[in-house]
Amino acid sequence: MDQHTAHEYLAKKPLVMVTKSFGQEVDVYKVNHKMFATLSVGNEGETDEDGNPIWWMNLKCDPDEAQSLRDIFSSVIPGYHMNKRLWNTVILDGSIPQGEIERMIDNSFNLVIANMPEKDRKAIEIHM
Repeated sequence: MDQHTAHEYLAKKPLVMVTKSFGQEVDVYKVNHKMFATLSVGNEGETDEDGNPIWWMNLKCDPDEAQSLRDIFSSVIPGYHMNKRLWNTVILDGSIPQGEIERMIDNSFNLVIANMPEKDRKAIEIHM
């Protein structure tokens, strides 16, 4: 999955807003003003075989699953500039299948809405 595909998948979630809360270089994806993802160029200066920058995506995650994903995928690391227990950074270097990244995005989105008041949660779920 590249950054364009990731952006499209994130932005198509119900009632999502994209902000620049952390500066112009970081897209922040929120639902009902609650962040569930960020997308930015990795800060390590890494590039792919064509010289394009490698993008990083932060996603919220269940703590047990967060560690499991880090054990399985070398491109999943503790959340960069985030609570490392609750967030993972997914390095979009092509090593993780797109379906798995979509599942991680879905889980992040669902974790965030699950912690909202029932009224807000139902307003979002009606669009799913």
